[in-house]
Amino acid sequence: MTDILLQVENLKKYFPIRAGVFQKQVGEVKAVDGLSFFVKKGETLGIVGESGCGKSTTGRLIMRLIEPSDGKIIFDNQDITKLSMNEMRKLRRELQMVFQDPYASLNPRQTVEEILEEPLIVHKIGEAHERKKMVQEMLHVVGLSSYHAKRYPHQFSGGQRQRIGIARALMTRPKLIIADEPVSALDVSIQSQVLNLLEDLQKEFNLTYIFIAHDLGVVRHISDRVAVMYLGRMVELTCSENLYSKPLHPYTKALLAAVPIPDPDFVKTDTLLTGDIPSPSNPPKGCAFHTRCSECMDICKTERPEFKEVEQGHYVACHLYNK
Repeated sequence: MTDILLQVENLKKYFPIRAGVFQKQVGEVKAVDGLSFFVKKGETLGIVGESGCGKSTTGRLIMRLIEPSDGKIIFDNQDITKLSMNEMRKLRRELQMVFQDPYASLNPRQTVEEILEEPLIVHKIGEAHERKKMVQEMLHVVGLSSYHAKRYPHQFSGGQRQRIGIARALMTRPKLIIADEPVSALDVSIQSQVLNLLEDLQKEFNLTYIFIAHDLGVVRHISDRVAVMYLGRMVELTCSENLYSKPLHPYTKALLAAVPIPDPDFVKTDTLLTGDIPSPSNPPKGCAFHTRCSECMDICKTERPEFKEVEQGHYVACHLYNK
């Protein structure tokens, strides 16, 4: 398909567990365990799941900030897992990331102008006077003023810092932006402003997003399709409307049942999740979710379900839908 910008095939990341005087490997944490999905040009793919399910690791793997243990990452018809670090550095002009913590992701020793100009210098874009002009223009695009350029990050609020982070990601005019929980550290009123900004920028610059979050309400607002992750694996993937109106996987149903309803008289009748998420260093055999699933069958305990398309554009990994 010519409209696919990113194709991920059987992506894995195992972190070694070492112990003893000689730091011998005694096990491994399966942070990402065989992900396969694609992202079309101009769309927003949301990735949701509990803390520790591998969402942020997936984003960092796509950026090659950490190296995958196995699998392919095909970006713009190029397998980036085979690129050298120099080749990858050049490609990052097309591939940018907005980090979760706007407090930690900005250099406190640099002014905003220096922070935004740095990607242009690294990728040798424009002369000095042109770069200054581009910084001023980008500040206006993200809702800040030109006089903010001479200030330092500590002089801004959380929402303003996240706008600076978004501006930095946009400076090189990338094709794909990975947003790793970009609004989770912000107040609710500021969250909506940043989400609206991301949507406006997507239309203006023809951007493609991978939007990582744990807040299902936020993901519903911004995503075209939503992928649900559990313990390093993808359990469901479909369009946003389908996921909220007709969830198939028991884990997705439990996540949606846990969303707060702003009604004091509302009584929940859905069965909520019980128990803790298993250790990724020792995941259960078969379906990773079977230890907490209310619809668990014998086959779930021994055989890993295949992640496959059960309806048009609706993928799920569950033995309930294996035919």
